[in-house]
Amino acid sequence: MKPWKKISGTVLARNDFWEYHLDNYTIGDMITGEYHFVHTPGSTMIIPYTGDSTFLMIRQYRYLNKKLSLEFPCGGVKPGLSRLENAIKELREESGFTAGEISYAAEFSPFTGAADEMCTVFFARGLSPAPLPPDVTEEFEVVYLSAAEIDAAVSSNEIWDGLSLAAWALVRHSVYELIQKNNHSGN
Repeated sequence: MKPWKKISGTVLARNDFWEYHLDNYTIGDMITGEYHFVHTPGSTMIIPYTGDSTFLMIRQYRYLNKKLSLEFPCGGVKPGLSRLENAIKELREESGFTAGEISYAAEFSPFTGAADEMCTVFFARGLSPAPLPPDVTEEFEVVYLSAAEIDAAVSSNEIWDGLSLAAWALVRHSVYELIQKNNHSGN
């Protein structure tokens, strides 16, 4: 495969969350073109496990889709924060909890071809109350679901958020192993 070479790039629009870029490129000696894409500093998603075989999710209104969405806590990486720090902040703002134990789970691109964003997924355990006030435009309802209930909500399309779907697909097998291990050890 021939690599693409960037000739020039321009930022067409910018806000606090992302930039809209236009790059000019070449592929080999024959092909030139324009590539429009969104640049972001990335996002973090956290899958909070309550320890009693249930998971914490949040329900919020999604303006662009004009409906409620059931999701894992998530948000764009803020300036000055590491991905882990950002995930902890999002968990506290969206659910009112922090975690005693947080581990890296996976990373994925939520919109390959249109954005350069990478979403880093963390798994959280040992939840305890530690609320931070959310952004004034955000309102959340905390929802507790078992792994089987999350699977059912995915199958019924109640969970339709792409980030949550991808994160769950990446950790689902490990989640069931953890639950089975906890059930056998009596925890």
